[in-house]
Amino acid sequence: MKLSRGSPEPIEKFYAGFIIIIVIKGIFRWVLFAPFLFVFTCVLVVAYVDISTVRFIYGRQEAPPKAPVALVLGASVMSNGTLSAVMKERADRAATLYQSGVVSKILVTGDNSTLQYDEVYPVGKYLLALGVPQADIFLDYAGFDTYSSMYRARDVFGVSHMLIVTQQYHLPRAIFIARTLGVDAYGVDASQEGERYFYNSLREIPASLKAAFDIASGRKPKYLGEQFPVSGSSTTTWLGGETQMIYFKQR
Repeated sequence: MKLSRGSPEPIEKFYAGFIIIIVIKGIFRWVLFAPFLFVFTCVLVVAYVDISTVRFIYGRQEAPPKAPVALVLGASVMSNGTLSAVMKERADRAATLYQSGVVSKILVTGDNSTLQYDEVYPVGKYLLALGVPQADIFLDYAGFDTYSSMYRARDVFGVSHMLIVTQQYHLPRAIFIARTLGVDAYGVDASQEGERYFYNSLREIPASLKAAFDIASGRKPKYLGEQFPVSGSSTTTWLGGETQMIYFKQR
């Protein structure tokens, strides 16, 4: 058969079709394999976070080492200022650490991004009611997530050594972030006896992946602002109301 000028030779058509088939098969295999790879990566990250931090965690019946400050991570607070059960557990545990002389300062961190929602000021007042002096309580209104809380504890409040107070499910991720950021951090379990926190534990899977991404990307918190070292006065962190927005000034 006479081929028209410029038309591909049969051998060229064969190789072109062969390559297309290989590419299609490769794409198909990748599409099938990708979900398994994603699940494996998730499991690997969560397992590494848990295993690498277990030696830094102290249970309710264990005596943690002394540290200059206890960092109380934020949780939901009702619109009337009543602490949720989870938040109350954290505040109670921090107060016990302070009263027993394990820490000399308490740094309360959480979300106060709007004037209608405040995870921080009510906790500070609750600690006051438990007998912790205001001079030893510092408030951080821009701890919008665990990563931001750890970053700001280091850069805004000058913390280099601390105890992190939160529930068991939360401690591995919090310690992992803090230690990766260079803070000598240990975790103190605030969980009540017998509590399971099943839903919260499930949330730790995507949260741990996000933490790994934040660390890998070197993300900076949205707000840093001026410094309030825990070695100094806590007065300026107790401004309250609209003046709390001083924390959101950029450097």
